[in-house]
Amino acid sequence: MKCNHQLIHCSGNSFLNYLFSYPDTINTTKLKLKFNHSFRMELEGEKKDGKVMKSSSRLPSPPSPESLSGDIKHGGDKMTTKTKPGGWKSMPFILGTDTFERLGSFGLTANFTVFLLNVFHLNIVSASNMLNIWSSISNFTPLIGAFISDAYIGKFWTIAIASFAQFLGMVTMTTIVSRPGMLPPPCTVGSPQCEGPTRSQLGYLIMGMGFLSIGTGGIRPCSIPFGVDQFDSTTPEGRKGITSFFNWYYMSMTVVLIICLTVAVYIQENVSWVIGFGIPTGLMVIGIGLFFLGMRRYVRVKPEGSVFSSVARVLVAAYRKRRVRLPEDGAAAGVYYDPPLPPGSTKLPLTKDYGFLSKAAVVMDGDVTGDGKCRNRWRLCSIQETEEVKCIARVIPIWPAGIACSLAIVQQITFTVNQARQMNRHLGRRFQIPAGSLFVVSLLTISLWLPFYDRVLVPWARKRTRIIGGITILQRMGIGLGFSILAMAVAGSVEIKRRAAANGGAPPLSVAWLFPQLMVMGFAEAFNILGQIEFYNKEFPENMISIGNSLTSVTWGVAGYVSTILVNTVHKTTGVHGRPDWLNDDINAGRLENFYFVIAGMGAVNLVYFVLVARRYRYKSKVWVDDDDENGDNGDLKV
Repeated sequence: MKCNHQLIHCSGNSFLNYLFSYPDTINTTKLKLKFNHSFRMELEGEKKDGKVMKSSSRLPSPPSPESLSGDIKHGGDKMTTKTKPGGWKSMPFILGTDTFERLGSFGLTANFTVFLLNVFHLNIVSASNMLNIWSSISNFTPLIGAFISDAYIGKFWTIAIASFAQFLGMVTMTTIVSRPGMLPPPCTVGSPQCEGPTRSQLGYLIMGMGFLSIGTGGIRPCSIPFGVDQFDSTTPEGRKGITSFFNWYYMSMTVVLIICLTVAVYIQENVSWVIGFGIPTGLMVIGIGLFFLGMRRYVRVKPEGSVFSSVARVLVAAYRKRRVRLPEDGAAAGVYYDPPLPPGSTKLPLTKDYGFLSKAAVVMDGDVTGDGKCRNRWRLCSIQETEEVKCIARVIPIWPAGIACSLAIVQQITFTVNQARQMNRHLGRRFQIPAGSLFVVSLLTISLWLPFYDRVLVPWARKRTRIIGGITILQRMGIGLGFSILAMAVAGSVEIKRRAAANGGAPPLSVAWLFPQLMVMGFAEAFNILGQIEFYNKEFPENMISIGNSLTSVTWGVAGYVSTILVNTVHKTTGVHGRPDWLNDDINAGRLENFYFVIAGMGAVNLVYFVLVARRYRYKSKVWVDDDDENGDNGDLKV
């Protein structure tokens, strides 16, 4: 294979670049838009059923930098306010707030299944249904929180209000476990069945869970975008800071999960539920205080009204001009409506794909006033607006591919735990690993890998591939999908060996046999899930970044539903006509490995789909390193 020296250096990962070599990045010619600095437009073109206006008009000049206040910063097409530069100076407050918030929320809910079963005396079906409903609501509320943030109150106040809602939920849960009247009575010794909760007790529980869902809906979609807002994406240093922020954010979350799955669970089960819920509530108070302590350092992006109105305007304008013929190459200058953006804005160049959307920006007779302003925004949109809608259209085919990785990870929560219960979990003579704590293996893998990846591998790869992140975001996501397939294949192979030993009368296998699949799944999460977070934050339009970030939560919600359907389908279709039920309650009589192999097969088909749509993707954000950038960090999109 012949390497193009302007894009990549011939190296060991040439096959990786070839596999995901997108057509839009193969041509090394940079798209350079020539602007008329007097902001004059020559409007020309043609229309099947009408005539395109041909005249000259002067667009209003942008405000001079001197006229801007010192605490105003333009980023993309958004206006932000700040009193001090953001960047890494604001990170101790943002990352610290996120860490304490997650220590509180995850610490309170890490052992929630045991709480519902042992403390609230729900049966397994009721507990499972309550958790599934609550999880689904919590995974979809971020869409609402993202819309409110981007359209009305901004990320800062969305996080602030949601944090108080989260705190109220945690106070409610702590109050429940501390007041005997709000809990079912303890089980009577020798009684075959414990007394369940009353309606009022369930009402308090649902109220607390509702507050937690509201908090999740506001914090989850805004925390990462708020951190991204602190960096200037128009500078090389800012782009490097954003990439590092994603890695450090996810690593800190992984460390928090490790603490919650070990320390918090131990306190709740072996010390006291009051203390086990009270400590996370106190940590939440610290997180809220730290968040407001740093408010003078934050860059805060102002909302600009409904984030969907511009999308609707582009679609309506494109439909109204559906019969307009787009200008030929070389004749586009002046035909499209392209008013100047504020200084420092991220300009999206005009692209050729989704040409029917480009028609919304074609200037027709009567579309602009004498001074170059748009007469009707539902008939004429700017190039920037149409390209933002194209960004969404490009992202939509990528999103379903992430469900397969989440689907594979979800299986570890149930079936891997069931495997572990049938294995030798002793370390030494006295200590026995709790089956539910095995996920720490995946989390440790992530926490050890990400610092090495961010500080060692990415700089090394950047010099050889000339890609800002070492590899592109879609390549990172594709690698993660490959790891998820491998994890399921390894899990199936281990299950064959485990069941053979159990049915053959041999001593139970050591639980360490499950470590490889958990480690591989950790790599899948580090590449794909973190890649998804970075992808949605960088590739969604800047005025809809919170909604883009919430898509990761929606992916987990959909994966949970798909998992439920898949489990029920497999359970009903196997185990008939004398064949073994793959998901038998007695795991030694089942065929769990076949279930794993089915998920691996689904993942393989999904990977093929992902490669096909990824090869056609055109990046919105900076991707490649410029040859003339002396620092080697100024990524310029090449098409």
